[in-house]
Amino acid sequence: MAEEKESTSIPLSQAENGGVDPEDPAKSPPSSPNSSTRKACCFVLQSWVSKKFMTGCVVLFPVAVTFFITWWFIQFVDGFFSPLYERLGIDIFGLGFITSLLFVFFVGVFVSSWMGAAVFSVGEWVIKRMPFVRHLYSASKQISAAISPDQNTTAFKEVAIIRHPRVGEYAFGFITSTVTLQRENEDEELCSVFVPTNHLYIGDIFLVNSKDIIRPNLSIREGIEIIVSGGMTMPQVISPQERFVRQKERIPLSRMM
Repeated sequence: MAEEKESTSIPLSQAENGGVDPEDPAKSPPSSPNSSTRKACCFVLQSWVSKKFMTGCVVLFPVAVTFFITWWFIQFVDGFFSPLYERLGIDIFGLGFITSLLFVFFVGVFVSSWMGAAVFSVGEWVIKRMPFVRHLYSASKQISAAISPDQNTTAFKEVAIIRHPRVGEYAFGFITSTVTLQRENEDEELCSVFVPTNHLYIGDIFLVNSKDIIRPNLSIREGIEIIVSGGMTMPQVISPQERFVRQKERIPLSRMM
């Protein structure tokens, strides 16, 4: 009698589920077509919502970053002269920003004169004698000299493309100076090309024959934007300056014909 009771006994969990084991797929009842359709619709809706959400993030991210950086820059520049106006009892947002822009303009005018250049050279001499500040100043001056409208001897001359580090690979750089290598047969003109390796203030210097340098139709600012952005602002087509000049010379001839 005890054996018959053991064989006919059913676990409590199976009794609540109608005698069906949920862990056994063979004994579980088949899912209805409505539930599978509902799951497919939920999956499609979820993927569509996530895709549209990511599209919104991709569109709004550069706008938010641009707005944040612009707003931070305005507040940062405005903070130089706004405390002065607050002491005078003038509370107008943006007045310190305009004053800062005018201050920078007049500094540029002052430094362009011989007296301003003398004062600036004295201040630069003092900064270069400081232990840690001189390295930051040298790196910052290199970047500012590269984009300076006054093309002095320390500024980048033009954008260059050289074959580096292996055959078939190219690297962006900036021509900083030229040097003549004297040989027994003939002199060779070499260009000093600065190839940045860490943004713009750290890099390697290569002496490359001027004939082996590709000079693209890119300005200094465009070259800096390409390097700083990690190549994301790279134009789709790059042509040497010689070919670019030839194409510009052919345009009037085609129009005349």
